[in-house]
Amino acid sequence: MLRKAGFIDAPHRGKGSHVILYAGGGGERKHLVIVPKRRTLPKGTLLAILDQPGVTRTEFVRLLKE
Repeated sequence: MLRKAGFIDAPHRGKGSHVILYAGGGGERKHLVIVPKRRTLPKGTLLAILDQPGVTRTEFVRLLKE
């Protein structure tokens, strides 16, 4: 879902049990998000991940449906 929102893999990061993604650049503020490589995430973890780049629940559901 974050990749659909424009995030890309951070170079030289994310080896192991987490994926590191980032978005932004240029004049924008960069957003770095660390996501555990798990099939199921606890609700609190998912909400914390969405909160970091400012993705709303509505936008999250819309991106999942795309």
